[in-house]
Amino acid sequence: MSKTDGKLWVGIFISLFCIALLFLKIDFGKLRAAFCEMDYRYLFPAVLFTFVSYYFRAVRWRFLLLPIGKTRMNNLFAATIIGYMANNLLPARIGEFIRAYVLGEKEGIDKSAVFATLVLDRLFDGFTVLVILLIAFFSVSLPAGMEKVQKALVTGGYVTLAIYVAVIVFLVILKRRTSQTIHVVGCLLRPFPAKLGERIIPVLGSFIEGLRLSSRIHELASLFLTSIVIWAFALWPVDLTLRSFGILLPISASMFILVFLVFAVMVPASPGYVGTYHAACVYGLMAFNIRLEKALSIAIVIHAINFFPVVLAGFYYLWKGNMSLRRIRLASSHQES
Repeated sequence: MSKTDGKLWVGIFISLFCIALLFLKIDFGKLRAAFCEMDYRYLFPAVLFTFVSYYFRAVRWRFLLLPIGKTRMNNLFAATIIGYMANNLLPARIGEFIRAYVLGEKEGIDKSAVFATLVLDRLFDGFTVLVILLIAFFSVSLPAGMEKVQKALVTGGYVTLAIYVAVIVFLVILKRRTSQTIHVVGCLLRPFPAKLGERIIPVLGSFIEGLRLSSRIHELASLFLTSIVIWAFALWPVDLTLRSFGILLPISASMFILVFLVFAVMVPASPGYVGTYHAACVYGLMAFNIRLEKALSIAIVIHAINFFPVVLAGFYYLWKGNMSLRRIRLASSHQES
């Protein structure tokens, strides 16, 4: 069994465990009643704002790609949607490689350089989410008895911030002192099997060559601004879904739940983050004394909003571009290796 297959089975087990944990305690009559109480008019704007968030992801990606060359928005948006569709359907977040491969093919640019911009893309996401996390945990008011949980989450936020700062510092040093940094990494890897170093060192070298960031102030400002817009429109559907179930909470509560969802997609799970996504949403909602059945119904709707429309749109762009997901997956896997 390959390493990828092993991760997939671990993810499936975790997903099944989370599903069992949720559904074994459910009163299905109350779950059905929660759906019957829902105001479905909120779904259309929630789906719309989700796609607006993806559109601005393409806009930010365009700014990240400027040091490599100008790219067309229609290709950027199509590649973004196809990549996120693949993340929903395929294991191991292979959608990131597929996203880079599709844009590289459409624009005729180096795919490894395109993938390097996606690392920066994730770093911008990480810092934006950390800002949301800190705002949420310092402003949200949890019910009595949850003070220790809130304090633990704030501590976790600081730890995550420290990790992100360390990653940024490493990338800056790697970019400015490439040969010296790679030499140090090689020394640190000596106690490990030689094959590990033989694999990591060349990847670091080729990766840093493609890692570029514009030095123009207005372009850097645009990157930060689009990051805020991306997550504002990702946050809005959470608030709209809560309102559709008649739950009116401050925006800090939606931030709190969104952070839970972000961490949920980092946990190994089956394709589509089934189970882990729902569990994170449910336990985030239950912190506000929302009963289990209503919390699960909300989790199912939020997941569906982020899953089905993106998958359908992804297949549309595959069809429009006369592409096959299987062929792209094989080609991008070859590129990855």
